[in-house]
Amino acid sequence: MASSGDVGRANASAESSQNDGYDPLKDPRRRPKSNDPGWKYAYYVEPGKRDLIQCALCPRKIKGGIIRVKQHLAGGSTEILVCPKTTPEIQKEMKAALDAGKTKRDIPVYDDSEEGDGEEDTVEVIESSRAGSSSSSRSTSKRKESASKPPTAPSSKKPINALLRRTPQEVVAERHAKGPYQRTINVSMKPKEERDAVCIEIAKCFYECGVPFNVANSRQFEIAVESIAQYGSGFKPPSFHELREPLLAKCVKETDGDKKRHEDAWTQYGCTLMSDGWTDRRGRQLINFLVNSPVGTFFLESVDASNESHDAMMLADLLDQRIEKIGRDKVVQIVTDNGANYKAAGRYLVERTPTLFWTPCAAHCLDLMLEDIGKLKDFAKPITRARHVTTFIYRHGRILNEMRKFTKGMDLVRMAATRFATAFLTLRSLHKHKDALRALFSGDVFTRSKVAKTEAGKKVYEIIFSTQFWNSVEDCLRASLPLLVVLRLVDGDEKPALPEVAAAMNIAKQKISASFSTQNKKACLNRIMKIVENRWVKQMDTPLYGAALYLNPGKFYKMKQSDDDGYVGELRGCFNDVLVKMVTDDDLRDKIDGQAVLYENQRESFANPMAIRNAQTRSPSEYSNTCKLPISISATCNLFSASKSQPIFLFS
Repeated sequence: MASSGDVGRANASAESSQNDGYDPLKDPRRRPKSNDPGWKYAYYVEPGKRDLIQCALCPRKIKGGIIRVKQHLAGGSTEILVCPKTTPEIQKEMKAALDAGKTKRDIPVYDDSEEGDGEEDTVEVIESSRAGSSSSSRSTSKRKESASKPPTAPSSKKPINALLRRTPQEVVAERHAKGPYQRTINVSMKPKEERDAVCIEIAKCFYECGVPFNVANSRQFEIAVESIAQYGSGFKPPSFHELREPLLAKCVKETDGDKKRHEDAWTQYGCTLMSDGWTDRRGRQLINFLVNSPVGTFFLESVDASNESHDAMMLADLLDQRIEKIGRDKVVQIVTDNGANYKAAGRYLVERTPTLFWTPCAAHCLDLMLEDIGKLKDFAKPITRARHVTTFIYRHGRILNEMRKFTKGMDLVRMAATRFATAFLTLRSLHKHKDALRALFSGDVFTRSKVAKTEAGKKVYEIIFSTQFWNSVEDCLRASLPLLVVLRLVDGDEKPALPEVAAAMNIAKQKISASFSTQNKKACLNRIMKIVENRWVKQMDTPLYGAALYLNPGKFYKMKQSDDDGYVGELRGCFNDVLVKMVTDDDLRDKIDGQAVLYENQRESFANPMAIRNAQTRSPSEYSNTCKLPISISATCNLFSASKSQPIFLFS
């Protein structure tokens, strides 16, 4: 069998344009004086110029030194493709050479000034543009750790680039973080056509396999793509069997580890147990149980309750079993639907666990609020007429196509979490595209069509050009938009809503009152405010919201400055109610109450300039750390048992 060196020489000779037996691999001007095995298969493109190396097996010209050549022959990397003519023997030889170069030194030397000189103390840093303060500190800490630990077996060592580069999760997190995102040198040097080719292959996979397009919005999809990119060329995707058994088992194990992280947060901060009932396509009545803490929301389990009567006692037992499973001392509150059976179940649970709070779903409460407002005579008519307009447009293809031309591709109907929010958002969209709709129904496409002469067409035409209709739409928006802002807050996942929701509702009520302040709107305002107060007070009357607002310094100190002593006293009363309910130890309760007095009056640690400055910019839990409090409690007003000798302050 011919040796690997003979293979390289044979290819080089075959590719030579001369027929006199000239071999560039033997020309001393086209290779350095080096014993590196990579030079058996490479030479300089031009004698004496070290910036470009020719692979002897394939036509590829390589920048970056002999290290890149060996990576090219060994099977490729994140920076270079695999040689199409390399053999298993050459790959094995090059991998051994690369590994031997890594084990010769404990601390790598980075020298990019002598590219291509063949010296083994030159190590290529993969995607060095990524190395900022975080990556440099991370690599420094890893070097310190490796110096303090005993040497490990060579088989456990990772390549230098794997030690220095950031994980796919870190790369994607930086991409989604606020502020500018720095592109790497590798990405910047790639031509646009190369990325387009990759995107086309990914798109074909979506189309062929019927993958929903919203998968592309998933962060996990980005992490998966980044992981493949970091692996490099030649990655073999998982097989059907791997996905079905071993990888599934590994993911389950990883999820269990993630659950441990959440459980630690439940122990430290307390948690909120949430239930959500729904019906699937098979008609099964399922109840999902989720646990929320400052770390995030964790899906606990789902129960099929199709064969059960959903009465209060059954729901209370189901919730109580999950409370016991999590830990009775860890669950601070329960959030459920606003139905009568859930309300009764909440009362049963509070009787069984006196320190527990039951809180109805704020999003459902706001949804019912919007439903009641939509039923008012002043708003029911414009909502119905707006529905006629959207139904007419979306039933006629030519009209719909023309409408999208006028609205520049925008749709009128906007889906939302609830159908009542959708109705008001659709009104907002109609109002935004008012001029476009009038241009549509006065244009040739509509006026010359057959549908313009039908009763439905005439009715829609009359609605679009009715001043009364647009005035009533504006009234609907004045009544609904402040509540939609609160709904978006409580239904979002970006930050804890509890410290903000009470203040947001106060602002919403103020905006609604200001919008209907004229004399002829007083009656309408009274009906709206009656609905808001009835729904909010009857369903959301829990001291947790008041205590959370009391412990939100960014909002609370502004209220104190506005001399609203009555409302400030009401919030302090909510805090006292929470404190008495959740802390049974008198000594601990007195210590917390003493710290509350200092906080309310901005004395001692709350009076230092840094604490005063951070009160308006930091979250409540971060602010408590600024004030050097022994323990800060989390975003859901969570307070639970602790050492009697250790003072605790409740922050939310």
